[in-house]
Amino acid sequence: MLRVEVAPDSLFGPENMPYGVFAPPGESFRVGVRLGDMVLDLAALLGDPVFARPDLNAFLATGPARWGAVRARLRELADTALPVEVVHPVRSVRMALPVTIGDYVDFYASIDHATNLGRLFRPDSEPLLPNWRHLPVGYHGRAGTVVVSGTPVIRPQGQRRTDSGAPEFGPSQRLDIEAELGFVVGTGSTLGVPVGVDDFAAHVFGVALVNDWSARDIQAWEYQPLGPFLGKSFATSLSAWVTPLAALEQARVPLPTQEPEPLPYLRGTADHGLDIDLAVSWNGHVVSRPPYARMYWSPAQMLAHLTANGASIRPGDLYASGTISGPEPTQRGSFIELSWGGTEPITVGEETRTFLTDGDDVTITATAPGTAGRRIGLGEVSGRILSARSAP
Repeated sequence: MLRVEVAPDSLFGPENMPYGVFAPPGESFRVGVRLGDMVLDLAALLGDPVFARPDLNAFLATGPARWGAVRARLRELADTALPVEVVHPVRSVRMALPVTIGDYVDFYASIDHATNLGRLFRPDSEPLLPNWRHLPVGYHGRAGTVVVSGTPVIRPQGQRRTDSGAPEFGPSQRLDIEAELGFVVGTGSTLGVPVGVDDFAAHVFGVALVNDWSARDIQAWEYQPLGPFLGKSFATSLSAWVTPLAALEQARVPLPTQEPEPLPYLRGTADHGLDIDLAVSWNGHVVSRPPYARMYWSPAQMLAHLTANGASIRPGDLYASGTISGPEPTQRGSFIELSWGGTEPITVGEETRTFLTDGDDVTITATAPGTAGRRIGLGEVSGRILSARSAP
C-alpha cells in the first residue's frame, strides 16, 4: 500500500484532481486522475470498466450525479493508503487526447481581443462589428485536427496575398497562437431543444487549456466572406488534463457589465464568469499573462447560443473561448496583438520575434482559486513548430 504525498504548494491537491487518459510503459490507455505528481488508475482503483476505455466519453455521458459521486469517493481515497499498482508517477506515463471529439466550436468572446484585432484590421472604423455585443461570435472548427498537448505542429501551407494583390501558395509566414480555455461537454442534448444559460453545469463536465494555432496570412486572404478555414484547421492543441467544474467553485465570478443587455435566451441567474489566470511562455520565457475573468461572454452563454437554433451537443464535444486578452499589452493572448500586427517585435530571451519561427516552443499554463484556500492548476498545453512539409 502507498499513501500519495502531496506538497502543500502543489497545484494538484485533492481539491483539484483533473481527469486524463494515460498509459504506463508498455500498457494501453485508460482514464486516470492526477493527485500531486501521481496518476491514479481509476479502472483498477474503482473497479469500474467505464474507466478502462481510452477516452472519457463514456464517463462523461453518465451525467452530473455520477460525476459528483466519483469525485466524492476519490477525495475520500486521496486521504488513505492505496494499492501500489494503481499509482503511477506522472513523469513515467504517456498522455493521450482525453476525449474523442465529435464537434469543435471556437468563439471570439474577449472584448479586449476583438477590440485589438478590430483596430489592427479596420483602423478607420469602429473596432467591434455591430453584432459583437449582441451574441457570442463563433465558428464551427475542425475536430479531426485537435491534438493532445506536446504534439508537434507542422507549419501550414496555403494561399497568401502578395504585394501585387495576386495570391501565392506556400508556408505561412505569420504563424500565431491563441491562448484559450476549452469546455468539455458531458451530457448531450436533444436535437431541436436549446440548452438554457443556467443549464450549463448539467451539460458541461469541465475545462481544459487550448492553443488554437492560427496562420494569420492564410486567414487574412481566405476568410471573407465565410470565415476561418485553412488558416485555422491545421491544428488545435488541447491539454491532457480536464479540470472538473466542481473544482472551480471558488473561481466563479460575475461577468463584466454587458451593454446592451443580452436577449432573453442569453440571460441567466448564476455567476458564470471564471477567475482563471493564464501564462504564455515562448521558448521558456513568459511573454503574456491573459486574465480569463475579463471575458465578455460566459461559457454558459456560449453554450446557450451554440444550441439556440436547435443544434445538439454530445459527450466529448469541445468548444473554446477564443483568444483570452486583457486591457494591458502584457495581457494579450496572441502574438499578432503582442507584436501589434508584426510592427513591434517581442523580446523572447535574447532574441526578438513577431510571429513563430520553426523550432519555437509555446507553453500555456493556468491557475485558479481552489476550494482549499490555495490555487489549483489547469495543467498545460504546449507545442513545438516544425517546418512545412511538401506534398509527396
